[in-house]
Amino acid sequence: MIALQPILRCSHATRPTSVSRRGVPTLIRGFASSIRLSEELHKTPLYDFHVENKAKMVPFAGWSMPLSYGEVGQITAHKHVRSSAGLFDVSHMLQHNFTGPGSQEFLLSLCPSSLDKLKPFSSTLSVLLNEEGGIIDDTIITKHSDESFYVVTNAGRSKEDKEWIQKKLSEWKGGEVKWDTLEGWGLVALQGPKASDVIKQMFLKDGQFDLDSIRFGQSAFVDLDGVKCHVARGGYTGEDGFEISIPPANAVELTSKITKHPDVQLIGLGARDSLRLEAGMCLYGHDLDESVSPVEAALSWVIGKNRRAEDSQPSFPGKSRVLSELSSGPSRRRVGFEITGSPAREGCKVFDSTGTTQLGIITSGIPSPTLGKNIAMGYIANGSHKKGTSVMVEVRKKLREAVVTPMPFVPTKYFK
Repeated sequence: MIALQPILRCSHATRPTSVSRRGVPTLIRGFASSIRLSEELHKTPLYDFHVENKAKMVPFAGWSMPLSYGEVGQITAHKHVRSSAGLFDVSHMLQHNFTGPGSQEFLLSLCPSSLDKLKPFSSTLSVLLNEEGGIIDDTIITKHSDESFYVVTNAGRSKEDKEWIQKKLSEWKGGEVKWDTLEGWGLVALQGPKASDVIKQMFLKDGQFDLDSIRFGQSAFVDLDGVKCHVARGGYTGEDGFEISIPPANAVELTSKITKHPDVQLIGLGARDSLRLEAGMCLYGHDLDESVSPVEAALSWVIGKNRRAEDSQPSFPGKSRVLSELSSGPSRRRVGFEITGSPAREGCKVFDSTGTTQLGIITSGIPSPTLGKNIAMGYIANGSHKKGTSVMVEVRKKLREAVVTPMPFVPTKYFK
């Protein structure tokens, strides 16, 4: 899914039975209760394609998804994306279309972003908020016109998102809104410094479309071998790249063609997790949940300037909490950490520099393949969140030195 600043775009997961917990990335460990392993998993349009390419399939957010391919390890896959181009199946994400004269006003009533200020075929990260100002889900909203929006939400929040949207639609008193979900559509993310060259060489040799006319956060409908696809520039890795929405009948064919390019490797959830954390992106169910506000999550930038007045209309859920925290500051803030010694995983406690007072908790952590350092993100008490603050993190009952570090950990390379 597109990511338009450090934030997450995946959700609750379950622990696979075939991989030990110690070696399972955050994306997979997740909340073990989100599905029962005996329940039938959903399959993306590319499931058989993954199996044919020797993918190790694992349960994730109610779907059977590729963790890795063949004998290619997570670190090798991770580094390939940073140096070349990797293709991810993100078809499990829920794609929506909102159309009609009331669609813009309706979406403004769900989220705090200034959708009315977006230009056609531009996107923004946003959040669906509950009445207490907590994040129900994070989402990318692409505006095609004042009466047409393309929205992508998380797989693991599908039930909650649908119920919330349906509830708000039933209460809606404004203009007509038509809401459709694109069931069965493919969604693939091509990421890496060579992503643009791959698309040009495989599909646009005749110059029928200028791919460089799409900048980061922009999109277009592009003819790929006679198939009209929604192509959005952005992604979850911090690299240049594209998310391509493909009609169900063409998902396997077009994906297969992309992977025939010599620079492209198929990449699974394992490397996706380490890439997103280096890029400072959140993972829903770990770094975000319904108790966390956008201000606490360091996402104040998604709250439009013209939406911060008490009397601005339409209002959005949880507005009083959001505006109060913007004015007075939240009690905690999401920050990055670099940790000395062993890597800190989700749930590790963060203490002050003396190791006596707990200040926060780690929500995601890995050894960074790019930096060769242990990195993490988490929440820390307001006032202790400033860059360079020395703290201690408890890892396996031993205190480790750490420092509050700006994110992203690895500089982004978006095409702007």
